[in-house]
Amino acid sequence: TSEGKYISPFHDIPLIVETEQDNDVPAKKPKKNESEVLFNMVVEVPRWSNAKMEIATKEPLNPIKQDVKKGKLRYVANIFPYKGYIWNYGALPQTWEDPNHTDKETKCCGDNDPIDVCEIGTQVCFPGQVIQVKVLGILAMIDEGEMDWKVIAINAEDPDAKNLNNIEDVRKSRPGHLEATVDWFRKYKVPDGKPENQFGFNGQFRDKDLAAEIIKSTHEHWRALVQKQTNSGGIECTNISCCESPFKCNADETRDVVQSAPAFGSAHPVSPEG
Repeated sequence: TSEGKYISPFHDIPLIVETEQDNDVPAKKPKKNESEVLFNMVVEVPRWSNAKMEIATKEPLNPIKQDVKKGKLRYVANIFPYKGYIWNYGALPQTWEDPNHTDKETKCCGDNDPIDVCEIGTQVCFPGQVIQVKVLGILAMIDEGEMDWKVIAINAEDPDAKNLNNIEDVRKSRPGHLEATVDWFRKYKVPDGKPENQFGFNGQFRDKDLAAEIIKSTHEHWRALVQKQTNSGGIECTNISCCESPFKCNADETRDVVQSAPAFGSAHPVSPEG
């Protein structure tokens, strides 16, 4: 943080943007009308980039790292006509898609991760950036049989934010954007030899009301997770701000976690396969 404290981007950043500082985690005051709920989003992957960066849910303090598979760093392929991720991609903190919970519509269980967000604003963000977003809708993706919701949102500071209030506004003002999003998610794993992803609701985006319900549900599942009221599924829950959590630790302990991480070394060349 700005105060030099180490936190978990998964557990210690509030889900809902607060009007004043709380729990030693900085939060800016929302500039929008009082009735509009803004959410904090942790950016993992900048738009147009290919490195599969993500919150490391099974490591202490959950650093943002590039995913590794079979000993190799992971990159998403360029799916014609797209270049890398076509939005700023990240997650809502303090949410968890519980693998023990079956979705009533799709009959699929959660994917054991925070809920994903596609931020459609004009700014290209950077990994680890925390932005305030306005939720517009949601897509029910099914990834190898697991529920993997995709929230569609826009940075509250974006010039278009005041004009985009729901998923229909996106459809009208940005022709093809939602269709491209479904197309990208359907095909992006095919170059890795995997089948196309499937979708609930016949691949149709649902409105922000359902999005709010899903976000609330995943927040409740996260709360049970950090309070040790459910099977953790291997998730690392170390945090500094969750008062009722048995995993809460102090600043000295978080510093020890960070200092125990491997030291920076020289960069390795990128594989031609990447």
